[in-house]
Amino acid sequence: MKLHIYLLTFALLGTLFQACVPNKKLIYLQNLSEHQAQEKDSLLKYEPTTYKIQAQDILEVQIITQKDILTADFNQGRQNYASNNMVLGQIAQSGGSIYYTTGYTVDEDGLIFLPGVGEVLVSGKSIKEISKELMEKYAHLLINDYQVKVKLGGIRFAALGEFNKPGKYGVLQDRLTIFEAISQAGDLTTIAKRNDLALVRQYPDGAIVHRINLNDIDLISSPYYFIQPNDLLYVEPMKIRELGSGVNATQTLTLITSSITAVALVLTLINK
Repeated sequence: MKLHIYLLTFALLGTLFQACVPNKKLIYLQNLSEHQAQEKDSLLKYEPTTYKIQAQDILEVQIITQKDILTADFNQGRQNYASNNMVLGQIAQSGGSIYYTTGYTVDEDGLIFLPGVGEVLVSGKSIKEISKELMEKYAHLLINDYQVKVKLGGIRFAALGEFNKPGKYGVLQDRLTIFEAISQAGDLTTIAKRNDLALVRQYPDGAIVHRINLNDIDLISSPYYFIQPNDLLYVEPMKIRELGSGVNATQTLTLITSSITAVALVLTLINK
C-alpha cells in the first residue's frame, strides 16, 4: 500500500509542477533571435508604416484662418483643459471617439462630405495626402491665409481573451504601440499565451490574422509593433489552465500540500 501512496504522490507532484508558469513565458521582449545578438542598451530601430484611411474611420477636419488664430480665447481654453480631459477619458474608456458626432465618418465608398467642396475620396490616402488635397480644394473659397488641419479621430481597438480588463478602447493619439494597447487593457493574465497573440487587422479587402510573439524583442522592428485603428487583440490561455495553475511558488506549494493531504486521507479511508 505504501508503494501505491508513493506512486500517487510522485504522479501528483509531476502534474502540479507542470502547472507552474515559468518566468520565461511571462517576460516581454526577450532576445529570442538566433541570427542576431542584441547588446544591452543597443538602439532598436523601427519604421512605423504610414496608415492609409479606411471605411468607418473618423476624421477631424478644421479650417483655421488667421482671424481664428487672433481671436482665439486661449485663457478659456486653459481653464477648460481639466474638465475636457475628464470627458475625453470617459469616452476613451468606453471605446468611443470624441469625434464621432463632430467628425466625418468615412463611408463604405471611402468618401466624406465636406461643406463647400462636397464629396472627397479619402480611402487609401494618408493624413498628409488628405491635408494637401483639401488645401487645394478650399483655395477658391478662402483668399486669406488659412490652414487645413486633418487628424485621425483616435485609435480604436478591442482586447479579448486573457486580459485583466478585456474590452473595447479608444485612445486619442496618432500612434500607439502594441504594449501601450496591452497596458490600456490592464496587461495580460499570468496564464496568457504571450508567444502567440492573435492580431486581427482590417484591410480594404478583408481581415488578416497575424500571429505575434510578445516574448521576442524582434517585435519592435516588425510591422505589428504599432497598433492601427480597428485592430483586435486576442490572447488564448495556456493549457495549464485545464489543470489549475499556481501564480507563484507559495500558491504552487499550497496546491501540492493540499493535494497530497487529500490523497493520503482517501487512502487512509480505503485502508479502514
